[in-house]
Amino acid sequence: MRAQDADAVLALYQAGIEEGDATFETAAPDWESFDAAKLPLHRYVAVDDATGAVLGWIAAAPTSSRDVYAGVVEHSVYVRGDTRGRGIARALLDALIASTESAGVWTVQSGIFPENAASLALHRAAGFRVVGTRERVGRQHGTWRDVVLLERRSPVVA
Repeated sequence: MRAQDADAVLALYQAGIEEGDATFETAAPDWESFDAAKLPLHRYVAVDDATGAVLGWIAAAPTSSRDVYAGVVEHSVYVRGDTRGRGIARALLDALIASTESAGVWTVQSGIFPENAASLALHRAAGFRVVGTRERVGRQHGTWRDVVLLERRSPVVA
C-alpha cells in the first residue's frame, strides 16, 4: 500500500462504512491519519492486473503502545463489493499473516460485527478463533452493537 493508493483505499473504506457492518467509524479518515495509524510493514492492496484498479486492502495497527503488546496487532480488511467471493480477502489475509509472522508478531486480532457472516467465515478459514463476544461494546448511529473478537495465534512465533 502506497500513497498513490490513498484515494482508492479510502474510497473502499468509505464504501464499507456505508454498508453498515464493517466498522463503527462513520467516515473514512484523511490519508495522513490513516497512514499514521497503520504499521508500514503490514499493509497491502490487491490490484487488478488489467486495469490497475485497487480491489481490496488490508492493514494492521498496534493494539497498544506498551512494549509487552509489541507482538499483537489488530487488522482490517476491505474488498470492493463487486469483486467479493473471488479469494481477494483471503489472499490479502494470507499476505498479512506472512508479514506479521516474519516480523515476530504472535497474535493478529480483529473485532467483527456478528452480522458480518462472510468476514467471520473468512477469518475462521484462515485459522482465527473466536475469543468471545463483546456485548454492546459501542454505538453505531445510536444503536448498541456487539463485536465478535477473533484472534490468530502464530504457530511459528514463540
